[in-house]
Amino acid sequence: MSLKSQLNDDVKTALRAGDKARLSVLRMALAAIKQREVDERIELDEAQELATLEKMIKQRRESAAQYDSGQREDLAAKERAEIELLSAYLPAQLTDAELDALVDAALAETAATSVRDMGKVMALLKQRAAGRADMGQVSQRVKARLAG
Repeated sequence: MSLKSQLNDDVKTALRAGDKARLSVLRMALAAIKQREVDERIELDEAQELATLEKMIKQRRESAAQYDSGQREDLAAKERAEIELLSAYLPAQLTDAELDALVDAALAETAATSVRDMGKVMALLKQRAAGRADMGQVSQRVKARLAG
């Protein structure tokens, strides 16, 4: 079952259950996916749908941090709840050991030796870890390995 159809089914379930908060977030996710399909005039595949959800989660993390710094805990809590709900649709996250192994394999495969080779390594890792790891953290690990 595709992510989009799973979201549609969950919207129907939330509607029947009267769960307005969940319904709102699910509709927002579906709208973002549909908007991207309309903008790009394509049917999104699973990876592109996941990328859209990841972008939404990243936006909410940034918003929560802003709300925390502005002492608006109520709004930060709402953003965190949305993050938790959206994260349930992402594949299981990689453990640190799995991520290290993936980085090592990518470094060996691309024969990267310096920070100048980081683009090749990140392109490969982006394909392999899509939706399963925070690419910011992956980038930091690659940079540390190439610099050290």
